[in-house]
Amino acid sequence: MTRRSERFVLSSADSMTLPTFLMQAFNGLSLFTVLLLMALGLAIVFGLMGVINMAHGELMAMGAYATYATAGFFQWAFPSAIDAFFVVGIVVAFAVTFGFGWLMERGLIQYLYHRPLDTLLATWGVSLILQQVFRHAFGPKDVTVPTVSWLQGAVEVLPGVSLPLSRLFIIVIALLVTAGVYRLLFATRFGLLLRAVMQNRAMAGAAGIDTERVDALTFALGCGLAGVAGSSFTMLASTGPVTGQQYVVDTFIVVVFGGVESLLGTILSSFLIAQMQSTFEFLMSGSMAKATILLLVIVVLYFRPNGLFASKVRR
Repeated sequence: MTRRSERFVLSSADSMTLPTFLMQAFNGLSLFTVLLLMALGLAIVFGLMGVINMAHGELMAMGAYATYATAGFFQWAFPSAIDAFFVVGIVVAFAVTFGFGWLMERGLIQYLYHRPLDTLLATWGVSLILQQVFRHAFGPKDVTVPTVSWLQGAVEVLPGVSLPLSRLFIIVIALLVTAGVYRLLFATRFGLLLRAVMQNRAMAGAAGIDTERVDALTFALGCGLAGVAGSSFTMLASTGPVTGQQYVVDTFIVVVFGGVESLLGTILSSFLIAQMQSTFEFLMSGSMAKATILLLVIVVLYFRPNGLFASKVRR
């Protein structure tokens, strides 16, 4: 996977002062957007439903490939409207992964509830199958999605510091999706049904709620959010068959670290881990940065097993 060269423009005189700090903070925000979108989907699937979905990373890659296919379709059929492909690609990525998630829940996951080890192995098998499908459909090499003209360039916030428009746009998408998920869960009838089923499935069924339908739609929603994360990821880096595997572990860490059942914890945890990773990678090697973050997470979970931001509730 190759990172795009679109980064801050720093003057040599300021390379070790404020511009460097802003560079690391903004690079952390770029990683934060991907982790947040991935973690929101996983927080729903793992946190609310208790399903360990090891194929969540491949769903991210599926969303990225759906965006790549959308770009190819626009280049072939509507070259004059190529600048609109990315917005359409986000919708297509969500629809494709949402549909796949619904089929996956109906065809596999519904038989494995309350069997976490079986679920882990089954979804890991799905992830391996999807990786081979991606290799056969798109090739083993990484693919790159072109940047639309209205997202090219950068905004100069300070002399010598420019913020790429594409990354700013992704941050806006992440914030809008987060607000939408929060409203869906806490201000809609579906959110009420979802929370009722997850808190007490037997009582929800006795009250007339179609628990199987809620399960399928909830799992599909989590998968759809992974697709949106993949679509956004195409603006940051190229996509390959194993791209999702590079983020699924970090996503699980974010959800567990923040608190499995806490949406606010997931948001704050995504921000903290993204900023720590960006800073540590600047100060040390990438592998040492990962190891340091894992060590810090282990220490925090030793003292707070339910996560850093888990709510205290009576059970």
